Amino acid sequence: MTDALPQPETRAASPGALAGIKVIDLTRVLGGPYCTMILSDHGAEVIKIEPPQGDETRAWGPPFMDGAASYFLGVNRNKRGVALDLSRPEGREVLLRLLEGADVLVENYKPGSMERWGIGYETLSQRFPRLVHCRVSGFGAEGPLGGLPGYDAVVQAMVGLMSINGEPGSGPLRMGTPVVDLATGLYSTIGILMALQERERSGRGQYVDMTLHDCGMALLHPQAANHFLNGRRPAATGNPHPNISPYAKFRTRTCEIFVACGNEPAWRKFCAFLGLEDIAEDPRFATNGDRVVNRGALDTILEARLITEDGHALCERMLKAGLPAGPVLYVDEAVAAPHTAAREMVAEIGEFRALNTPIKLSRTPGGARTAPPRFNEHGEEVLAAAGYSAEEIEALREEGVLVAKPRG
Repeated sequence: MTDALPQPETRAASPGALAGIKVIDLTRVLGGPYCTMILSDHGAEVIKIEPPQGDETRAWGPPFMDGAASYFLGVNRNKRGVALDLSRPEGREVLLRLLEGADVLVENYKPGSMERWGIGYETLSQRFPRLVHCRVSGFGAEGPLGGLPGYDAVVQAMVGLMSINGEPGSGPLRMGTPVVDLATGLYSTIGILMALQERERSGRGQYVDMTLHDCGMALLHPQAANHFLNGRRPAATGNPHPNISPYAKFRTRTCEIFVACGNEPAWRKFCAFLGLEDIAEDPRFATNGDRVVNRGALDTILEARLITEDGHALCERMLKAGLPAGPVLYVDEAVAAPHTAAREMVAEIGEFRALNTPIKLSRTPGGARTAPPRFNEHGEEVLAAAGYSAEEIEALREEGVLVAKPRG
């Protein structure tokens, strides 16, 4: 593979589709911050309010840059950082001041916490009727698990995702990326945008109830659909697709590749491309259903043919011929690939590097704008913009309401 060309410093080229939207972000860890990063990528003003001890992902390293862990840096760009002690009435008064004129509040406190502080949705909606209030929690407030804490890997286990991941016989396996947290961030973004769109008609905000449990369940396709139809317990199949064949990983002379034949024309074209026209006529492989049943025999034939090829060159020829196939790359290879650079999928702002937004809008492109904030980096600036005098800000700092340094 050729190396990617050096990338210039990458910043969003427009104010963004969400310019003018103000978001108060009370979230920590991943699901909520991922959601608010997406909103900020596309122009929303996001004020991230951290607790006195800070977002715990600041310490989830190494690696670190200027004392902040990669885990925090990867999902908190474009935000202005404030640290408030919301357990104190004075801190909650500051929050209420910041909510004046805000469009969205995103928080991931344990259900009941905001209510005990007197700032739950029912209370806030009376004071701020246009506010969209999104709560991200593990299981929601109701039901047998209502109010209980949720974590990505635990929810992967509980919703069945781990049971369908891994090789046959390997046992349930956690997915390598925190897919439940990321999906919850994505679904939360969609829910917030839906609520903002509906507000244009009704003039009213609403509560967006997002849970790791529900979003994890929503990822069970096609396994849940298969189970609903055939009544069987889905099992881990490894790389091969449970419903399609050939749709799997194969070894070549130089690397592993993944081949995906999703329909009959593609299957026949694939056979012709490899000079295997005879197997296209083999009754064992006549239809996709036949190929799934006889997957083992088909894989043996394909493995013998593909092991002779240079995988990278083969995949390039196949893609240009309209056949879905790609080399299995490692993360360092993927982020350095020429197409990654062409799609501007790596953002660079000074020393800060991160994955850029995948959402490409023609008139209002978004993306990385500023590096993630240091702890309470914008506290004075944000409070001053909310109407606090320098004397009031100093008093809040002296009282420990505006927190200058993380508390242990």
